[in-house]
Amino acid sequence: MIEAVITDIEGTTSSLSFVKDVLFPYSRDRMAEYVRRHAGDPEVSALLDDVRREAGDAGLDLAGVTARLVAWIDADEKVTALKALQGMIWESGFRQGDFQAHVYPDAERVLRAWRERGCRLYVYSSGSVYAQKLFFAHTEFGDLTSLFDGHFDTTTGPKKEAESYRRIARAIATPPQHTVFLSDIEAELDAAREAGLHTVWLVRDVVPDPEAAHRQVNDFDAVAHLCERREAI
Repeated sequence: MIEAVITDIEGTTSSLSFVKDVLFPYSRDRMAEYVRRHAGDPEVSALLDDVRREAGDAGLDLAGVTARLVAWIDADEKVTALKALQGMIWESGFRQGDFQAHVYPDAERVLRAWRERGCRLYVYSSGSVYAQKLFFAHTEFGDLTSLFDGHFDTTTGPKKEAESYRRIARAIATPPQHTVFLSDIEAELDAAREAGLHTVWLVRDVVPDPEAAHRQVNDFDAVAHLCERREAI
């Protein structure tokens, strides 16, 4: 019996293109100005110091820090400080109505169904917990934050390492064998399976491969039976 579902966002519940083509450019275009204006804020200042540590250069000035952040955006690096700063920038965009978060209709529909059945739902994404909550609070379907029991980001650990999923299982107090992880990234699914979780691989734009290392599905409807007692994944 599946008691808990952990889902990725980008490419899983939501369009990869929304993140790549809307959110990333939005934060990239505003990063320099945001850093300049908020460098003295304690929370931002601490994150900028984290950037310097990650870059291995404690002497980086604000221009250097900004250049490193922009380079990380362009390379889609999963750096915790970058993700936190992006979340802060995206907040203004969401609140100003510059965009709404994309969520696939099948994901919204099935997540609601799972919740109604009493299944506990969690998010594990490389985006910061703060950004995740903003994202689901401002979707095309309205505020979906009440669907989720908790959020995890890279402060828990890298998504491609099994120990990260073990930590999540302990945090949600659910045995791995009663938990399923949904993602569009095979290496993340490999790590989750190594930790003992069930896995589902979202492949929205291709025909599912029955020989794939993890069960492949095109949408959430294909696994809508999860959280029903004695149903197979």
